Amino acid sequence: MSETPKFTVIDRRKIKAEEEQRSQQQPAPPAEATTAPPEPSAGPRLVVNEPKPEARPEVTQQAAPTAIPGAEAESAFDLPPAPTAEESREQKEAYDASAQRLEDLVRAQNPAAGAPPPVGFEHLVQQFYVSAMIQMGAGAQEGQRPRVDILGARTTIDLLAVLAEKTKGNLTEVEDRTLQTVLFEVRMAFLELTRMITLQGVQPPPPPPQGSR
Repeated sequence: MSETPKFTVIDRRKIKAEEEQRSQQQPAPPAEATTAPPEPSAGPRLVVNEPKPEARPEVTQQAAPTAIPGAEAESAFDLPPAPTAEESREQKEAYDASAQRLEDLVRAQNPAAGAPPPVGFEHLVQQFYVSAMIQMGAGAQEGQRPRVDILGARTTIDLLAVLAEKTKGNLTEVEDRTLQTVLFEVRMAFLELTRMITLQGVQPPPPPPQGSR
């Protein structure tokens, strides 16, 4: 029986199109407001600006429904229609332009800062590695007790394993070695930590009081 929670992904293109259409319409008299609702959007529109604060989040987690026999093969996500190639291209161009403006602003405040290196596959693997190690208590300041999220660490390690499985045969030799080495290291750290937790959880019984038999 599958216990995978379902997610609903909100199509922001559709919400943006409806907002733009309503803003372009002339205000109607109150008497006609109930009889002349706005027409539905003709199609998805490109989202360039950030959503308004009151907009619904893109992904909302719902309570896990009762599993239906034979439904395990169905997707756990209710996805909106995929963007067209033209929408993806325009959105990528808008994203690159926005990122460049941000980089120009940072460099203007700090002229000595050089251009950031391009993001590669190794940065993704490193991000998972750092997240897993922090969840297992690494990086705590001296004198402070490490805060451990062992269940979160397990999820992060499992995500690394999914990444390794899904990219099998599509990585360079260096990328594959990096991923396998990181996965091995975080699994070893997880084993050591869970062993410590297990030993701490089983304490020997206290000695009997003196004089008792």
